[in-house]
Amino acid sequence: MAHDKGLDNVAVHWPRTNQYYDPVAPAEFVDFGAIADAPEIAAPTGALALHIAKTGTVRATAYTELVDLLLGLDGVLYATDAAAEDEDPVIDPDGCAWIAGGLERFVEGHEQYGDLVTFDSVAGVMRNAVAAGRLAEQQLRWLDQRLSALRDDAGNAPHWSFARSELAILAGFYRRCAERGFAVFADY
Repeated sequence: MAHDKGLDNVAVHWPRTNQYYDPVAPAEFVDFGAIADAPEIAAPTGALALHIAKTGTVRATAYTELVDLLLGLDGVLYATDAAAEDEDPVIDPDGCAWIAGGLERFVEGHEQYGDLVTFDSVAGVMRNAVAAGRLAEQQLRWLDQRLSALRDDAGNAPHWSFARSELAILAGFYRRCAERGFAVFADY
């Protein structure tokens, strides 16, 4: 899927009341700004929190591969399933809760790996989660295929470098949308 402009996930009112979705006022996310001002916060975490506080939007392009891997689907933040079904690329409040839950579980599971989230640490967290579940062998094969597919032709892994706290803020955006009955419009 090639999207040149990038992807924004915009909080919108649900359901739509006219031809277009009405964006949620950034005031609904103003408390995210306090996170950006905390002195111990990682710079990418602060930048994401401040952007959410000012716009009610997540610049989601950087997170798409990671979220797709964590949730086991393709195009999650692009709302591709909704686009085919509803003709609008929208993640409804239940979908926002699902995304938030997956990210929250990952952030919790990553605690033992520290604050730097890399391709290798993601693989470790996911292997631990899958190994403890039903059908572990089958799930591990599936995971290995997904991880291999993310490598380039030379076998190099993606150069992911996220702060764990950054992903917690990302989860917080989707959780806020779910709790307040907002949807997320995928604008690209």
